Amino acid sequence: MTETWQEFRVSNEALMDAEELRRRLDAEGYLFFRKLQNRDKLLALRRDMTRALHAGGWLAADSDPMLGIADVTHRCTEGDLDYNKVYFQVQRLESFHSLPHEPELMGAAERIMGGKAIPLPGKKARIWFPKFKEHTTPLHQDFVHYQGSMDTLTCWSPVGDCPIELGPLAVLPGSHKVKKVLPHHFSLGAGGLIIDLKEQTQEHPELDTTWLSTNFELGDTLFFPALTVHKALPNVTEDRMRISLDNRYQRVGDRIAEHMLVPHMTDISPLSWEEVYKDWKSDELKYYWTKVKFQKIPRYWGYARKGFEEAMELARQNDKCGILAMRRTIRSNPSSEDAKAARSVLQEIGALE
Repeated sequence: MTETWQEFRVSNEALMDAEELRRRLDAEGYLFFRKLQNRDKLLALRRDMTRALHAGGWLAADSDPMLGIADVTHRCTEGDLDYNKVYFQVQRLESFHSLPHEPELMGAAERIMGGKAIPLPGKKARIWFPKFKEHTTPLHQDFVHYQGSMDTLTCWSPVGDCPIELGPLAVLPGSHKVKKVLPHHFSLGAGGLIIDLKEQTQEHPELDTTWLSTNFELGDTLFFPALTVHKALPNVTEDRMRISLDNRYQRVGDRIAEHMLVPHMTDISPLSWEEVYKDWKSDELKYYWTKVKFQKIPRYWGYARKGFEEAMELARQNDKCGILAMRRTIRSNPSSEDAKAARSVLQEIGALE
């Protein structure tokens, strides 16, 4: 890793002190807890998730799925149509959807947010193949992806130990203090949008550019608000899959963008809640968000449109990342208007497959 980083401040001693938690979050833009979550429940979830990945061919056929040894011949990432074929098997797991409702997470989220909260329905797993650096999640603010409320709280935790070389999250402390959504640009990495940090430190010299991260252990948990600048570190291991959870918590009564009310990645291919719930043993958490008050708002497409338009312009300049983005757009939704535009651009430069 070429960048320098420092350790997170650990806030376990303040876990039950709501006022101190909010003070630290306001000051530093994150809260990190060691072994907050139940180890046995996380191991059970890892067993469920890795079995699904193994059945889908993402893990080495002759290996113990719990080890997470990747079969790199099946390497793919979010935005690839093939990714959803296996990822949706994870989305169907009752254990995957129930874990964010566990008391230790709900209690922490509600103390941090200062009121009754719910996990957003569109829960996410992050599953990253090794040595796929160009697709690593770039530095960004979560608001551009999840929208709704500026007070939305992200909760990131690995499903298994996640040392630095496996690619955990890193944050810029205090970066939320800009109190606005910073300009985002096209990136090939997960989410498709990146902040130009050099550009932003010129405009906001108060930004601290020292990244904070740690060697995460099973149960370690990171919370941060929607404007904190963060990124994933690259998975530089030889053969290990990085498996993590990426959930959001929202105060009851606040705004939720409509795309967060459906299963994750359904903008690439369809998956209904009925399909997700098909094999569940309990009805308790089915459509749980419909039982509480919130404000549903439409998704704002401006951030994504800007990224796509920048990718098209890069493709016209024969930039390999822009070309790959155009090809991915065509494969993921061949009949869409974006796919038509992407074909036109690739035809212009003689790169249409």
